[in-house]
Formats: sequence, C-alpha cells, structure tokens
Amino acid sequence: MAIPIPSRQLFINGDWAEPLLKKRIPIINPTTEEIIGDIPAATAEDVDVAVQAARSALTRNKGKDWAFASGAVRAKYLRAIAAKIKERKPVLAKLETVDCGKPLSESEADMDDVVGCFEYYADLAEGLDAKQKAPISLPMKTFKSYVIKEPIGVVALIVPWNYPLLMATWKVAPALAAGCAAILKPSELASATCLELGEVCREVDLPAGVLNILPGLGPEAGASLASHPHVDKISFTGSTVTAVKIMTAAAQRVKPVTLELGGKGPIVVFEDVDIDKAVEWTIFGCFYTNGQICSATSRLIVHESIAAEFLDRLVKWSENIKISDPLEEGCKLGPIVSRGQYEKVMNFISNAKSEGATILYGGNRPKV
Repeated sequence: MAIPIPSRQLFINGDWAEPLLKKRIPIINPTTEEIIGDIPAATAEDVDVAVQAARSALTRNKGKDWAFASGAVRAKYLRAIAAKIKERKPVLAKLETVDCGKPLSESEADMDDVVGCFEYYADLAEGLDAKQKAPISLPMKTFKSYVIKEPIGVVALIVPWNYPLLMATWKVAPALAAGCAAILKPSELASATCLELGEVCREVDLPAGVLNILPGLGPEAGASLASHPHVDKISFTGSTVTAVKIMTAAAQRVKPVTLELGGKGPIVVFEDVDIDKAVEWTIFGCFYTNGQICSATSRLIVHESIAAEFLDRLVKWSENIKISDPLEEGCKLGPIVSRGQYEKVMNFISNAKSEGATILYGGNRPKV
C-alpha cells in the first residue's frame, strides 16, 4: 500500500517557505530503498531567516504575544497541537514508518506519547503562572525577594531519526511551555512527520515564528544553528562526535547546551534469575525500534553457570521475531534506517568476526 508523502517546504515564521538555495533531499523508504518523495534542505541562509523570525516572535507586542504571555495562553496552544496530533495519529504513524522503517505498532505508540507529552507540558505551562513572583523569605526585612521565571530566548533543537516526531516533541513541548521560540532541525533521514508538525501549528494558529522547522544536512543547517550568535541555547540528541562539534561552537559564545548522547548499556544477568524473563527483556532491549536506540542492549554480561542455557534460549527467541515490511501486521523488526547505517552495522559484524566472535544467529541480510 502506497503511503502519500506530503510535499513540504521549510516552516518559517508560521508558513511554508522554499529554501533560499532551493535545495532538496530525497526521502528513501528504508524497506524498499526507493525514493518516495523529498524534503527541503535548509542552509545557513535559511537559518538566518528562521532565527530572525524566532527573535521577532519573542519581542512582538513587547513579548505579550508569547514570551511574557501567561502559561495558560501557551497551554491552550499546546493542547490544541495535542488534539490535532491525536486526530492524525493513523496517518502520522504510517508516514513515520515508511520514513524511518520502525514497525507500525511502534510508530502508533510513539504518536500516543507525542500527544501525552504536549498535554503534560500544557499542564506545566499553566502551573508556571502560580510560581511567578513567588516570594522568598529573607532574614533582612529591608529586602524583598521573589522569583521571576523567564524564557531563555531562541533555542535550537537538533534531533535524530530513531524517534523523529517523539524526540522532537520532547524538546519542542517544554521549550514552548517555557515561552521560548524554537528552531527544530530534524534529521535529514527522517523529517516527514516533523514537517507535518508545522502544518499542525498552522492549523492551530500558533503565533508566527514561535516554532520554525528546518530539515537539512548537519554541516549546512545544524552547524549554522550551533554557531549562530542569536541562538541562546542548543539542545541536541545524537552522536558524541557531533556533540563535540556543537559544544565547541557553543563555547565560543558561552552558550548553554543540553546533550543526550549514545551509550553502551549492558544487561547483567545473575545465576538466580528467571532465565525466560531475562531473555525476553534482553530481546526487547536489543531489537525495539530495530535496535536503533541510544539505550539499546549493546552488551550482555551473563553469569558463567547459566551462560550456555541463556544463549540457547536467546537464539530460540530471536528465531521467532517476525522480520517484515514494517507496515505488515505483527512486524517486530523492520529495516535499518538507511543504506549508510546498514553498512555500518555490517562492518561491526565483520570486525567482530575478525576478532574471534561467534555468530550464533543472523549476521547477514534477512530474507523476507
């Protein structure tokens, strides 16, 4: 079944805008490796326009439209966005699946989490009103002290491809709840649902410039955001290599950064464990979202006395995982997001073999 791919431009200042250099990037369905559409590719020139739009959104009407609006006002928009996402869940879930390859059931669950996240931060935005100008008791009566919570300003939000819309929401929702103006830079490997968030924002009449969405390549769009003098904070989820570049760029202006990076999380299995349950959770940790999660089970440390039995059951569980087109009902494991990522994984396997590792199951491209 062909899933229609909307043709979008950059989302800047509340509307669609063609990239100034007119660049576009093909969307490749990781299941079929066919080009199924394209997305706009932002460059430094577009970043300048988006940053100006974001700054204008903060100062418009002396900040009363957004930055210094009540939390209740911002909550209204966040709840409206959540409602629109909920309406579009079936379409957005399928779009996410053909864009990044995760099983449809997981994409559907992600959309539920997107809705919940916007609703959660709507509640927090409302809660900010009661905390504004909260008095602080001081021993010296000649002083009065109270807390004022203000948005940090324009924030750059750079997100990966494994949870395209959900990861974006984890950054966008709190930024908007706090009164910031945001520039979202989704991964060039999976931007389709993030662009649809722009259409949702148009439909709910989110004030222009509060959220701008700039797909594009890291060196062209991401680097420009990280080094831009009028971006006040950067939030990034992705590789440590890219994070080092972002921190270096941000440090030139003593700009705060928030980084969520990869890891090598082990599962440690002791001899008194329920082996079947431990195997089940190990499989979940290894293969959920096609194994492409920063917290995926990348190491397994098993007590020697149960190692042989544990590995035998692990192989049997692995043999029963349904590998298929991720749109197919019951799919538990879909394709790697891109040819480049697939080759990287195969290279890991090749290196492991050369270092003496034994492949108990798989190790080659599955036949489906």
